[in-house]
Parts: sequence; C-alpha cells; structure tokens
Amino acid sequence: MLELENREICYKCYRPKSSCICEFIVNPIKTQTKFVILMHPKEFRKTKNGTGHMTNNSLENCELHVGIDFTNHKRVNELLNDKNYEPYVLYPDTNSIKLNIQKLPCEKKSLVFIIDSTWPCSKKMLRLSKNLQNLRKISFEHDKSSQFKIKTQPNQYCLSTIESTLCVLEQLNFHENENIPSKSLENFLIPFKKMVDYQVKYAFDENNIRYKPAFKKSI
Repeated sequence: MLELENREICYKCYRPKSSCICEFIVNPIKTQTKFVILMHPKEFRKTKNGTGHMTNNSLENCELHVGIDFTNHKRVNELLNDKNYEPYVLYPDTNSIKLNIQKLPCEKKSLVFIIDSTWPCSKKMLRLSKNLQNLRKISFEHDKSSQFKIKTQPNQYCLSTIESTLCVLEQLNFHENENIPSKSLENFLIPFKKMVDYQVKYAFDENNIRYKPAFKKSI
C-alpha cells in the first residue's frame, strides 16, 4: 500500500502514471443522455483496476461522484429536480425497463445513474440513498462474458462498469435514443483492454512475482 501511495498518480484516470491509459481515450463519446456515475469509496481507492473513472473520461456528457448515501447530495438532487431530465438508475430488477426490447421515452432527456461498486455495496447504496429508491430501473440482457481477465466476477453475466455502459449505449443507439457512430462504440473499450493487457503482462513478469498468485487465482 505504501508503495502505491508513493507512486506519482494521474489525477484524470487515478492510476499510477506508469500505467496511465488516458492516451487511449482519444474522442470521448457525445450523448444526449446524461450519465452520472455514483462511485463507492472502495472503488475510488482501486487504483489498479477500477473502471469508473475510465467510463467517466470516455463520455462527454458524464460526471462522477463518490459516496455511499446520496440522499442529501447537492449535485445529485439538483439533477433529480431538473425538469429537463427523466431519471433512471441502471440496476437489474424484475420491473426494470429492459433496454433490449423497450425504448426509453423521448419527451425529456434521459438521466442515467450508474452505480460503480460491488453487488453487496450497490444494494447498500440504493438502500441508504432515499432519493434514488423510487427511480425507474433500467437493465439489459446480454450473452457477453466480461473481458476483465484480471478480476473474478461474482457471476458469469456480471460486467465491469465500462462494459455495462457500452451495453447501454448500444441499446440506446439501437432504439435511436442516441446516434453514436459505430466506430465510436467499437473503440469505447480500447482503454479498458489496454489496462487489462498491461495487468496481464505485469502479472507474468518474473520481476513482479507478488502479482502472480492474485492473478492466477482470478482466472
């Protein structure tokens, strides 16, 4: 931990400058939809593999806030009270709007909250954040497997924050809620893939033996 704290950090992606991936985020995607990433403090401290900051930097119309209980969060409440937006939270639920088959209404601009946390912590964040509890949930069905080779997902269907965001963008594009160039969608995960490639290479570097056990366990 001390070694990580002494490293020089990039305060855009919050990774050590030696493994900064900002150069691969060339053109952040422009969207009509407003995205808000609600990041658990534990995710904020994950300098090696967190994708919340990466997602935020890859979307032009996006902002990120760190916390657990957003009930009295000034900026979040400003957005929720903005009559120009129709707010949603990306979270699986039996009554959620399934983006694969349902189009979001176009009367207002969509405001999508994305919770960047583990599943147990996400449940706690929703439970504590009273201003988010009654928001309509959106979700999607997919047959993708996470490309997060360096991290074990709790279930096969689980995706990282940036992978989930890409699925949302693809569905919004399909239903013409968005008009994102296909090339932009194809390139969206490049920073993520570069990060994973870096970690894989680092894990098998004989000069960095301490990373091998954790990596082997995760795959």
